[in-house]
Amino acid sequence: RKVMSISYTRVGNYLLPNLKLKEGKQYNIGKYGLLKLRYLKEYNRGLYTELLMKDQLNTYLYELGNLVKEKVSELIISLAEKENVNEKLKNDNQMLWIGLMNNIKNRAEEIIIREYIYTNFK
Repeated sequence: RKVMSISYTRVGNYLLPNLKLKEGKQYNIGKYGLLKLRYLKEYNRGLYTELLMKDQLNTYLYELGNLVKEKVSELIISLAEKENVNEKLKNDNQMLWIGLMNNIKNRAEEIIIREYIYTNFK
């Protein structure tokens, strides 16, 4: 059994633990990671605290952000194919194509965010 030794610093009447993060890679978590971070802080404090204490929060948010980006891209491609929003339309009527692609992107993002960010998905 491994016994952990923790040192403390006195601040006024309180003893605060001297906690230090491991020297590891810190990732830029991006838009989706920030959304998930806010969700965890507000609605899933248990998972947030667990990941924070295990020094896995940044990696978790980074990997989830990448997964969400990938899923959004896949869904955009799928929806565009189903709705015949293709290169021919882009060449024939670029403004219509831009409007339809923006609509598809917004719908895909909303679906995937609801599925992966605003849930207790781990």
